[in-house]
Amino acid sequence: MELKDILVHLDASARSAVRLGVAAELAARHRAHLTGLYVIDLPPPDMFYGFPSAFLDLQRAEDIVQRMRGTAVAEANHIEEAFLDRLHHDGLEGEWRVVEGLAGEVVALHGRYADLIVLGQNDPRAPTGGRVVDLPATALMACGRPLLMVPFAGNFPVVGQDVLVGWNATAEAARAVNDALPILQHAHKVTVLSINPRRGIRGDGDVPAADIALHLARHGIQAEAAHTVATDIPEGDALLSYAADIGADLLVTGMYSHSRMREMVFGGVTRSLLSEMTVPVFMAH
Repeated sequence: MELKDILVHLDASARSAVRLGVAAELAARHRAHLTGLYVIDLPPPDMFYGFPSAFLDLQRAEDIVQRMRGTAVAEANHIEEAFLDRLHHDGLEGEWRVVEGLAGEVVALHGRYADLIVLGQNDPRAPTGGRVVDLPATALMACGRPLLMVPFAGNFPVVGQDVLVGWNATAEAARAVNDALPILQHAHKVTVLSINPRRGIRGDGDVPAADIALHLARHGIQAEAAHTVATDIPEGDALLSYAADIGADLLVTGMYSHSRMREMVFGGVTRSLLSEMTVPVFMAH
């Protein structure tokens, strides 16, 4: 499998340019088609009914939404220019899409026709307008494709040259490794890390992470197997700490949960990574 279709979600935030840079660099390395997606995610008009004084000068709630739509379209036009300039500058094939709807649902729908979706981590400092939108979680649960999530802080000019794979011999981890094969095959260095490994055939084997490293070798990927014991900090934090220690520019991991429901409660590792990531994270479910 190769990366031939990459979808990047872009918006009016300051981090949008960083996500575009990450997606464009990957598209150039893999000679992939790059799609830029801007979602006009507007609140329903009835959200404004009953508001006091602040909205008394607006005759109808629909007028508010229409004004918001006009602002979003103007922002989309501005971002489209930057996206097309990047395509031209990097010699990439691609296309631009503007779609109105719920951001998570739109990204998931369009992402089903891509090999990889590039999203931004939720920024706790960003204004929400009173709406709770967990775009990465919603998209990951619904799209059936892997996500590359870019942290809300930091610059990442190159992603996927020095990769850390979080391995715990589960189905989720196996899916993530398989989906990441195109990136791992282009990497300069791959380290497979097992944290607090379980010994034996039902766990991580007699030599933790060695079996998956052997599997990767059959795909032409020379991976180093490593393991560590972390009993005093959560495993998600241990993964991020190890990634920093070895200078990894990408973390590959499965997504873990305590429930298969759509409004799921994430497992501890996934929850930590989604909220505390310091390096781009490739995640599959």
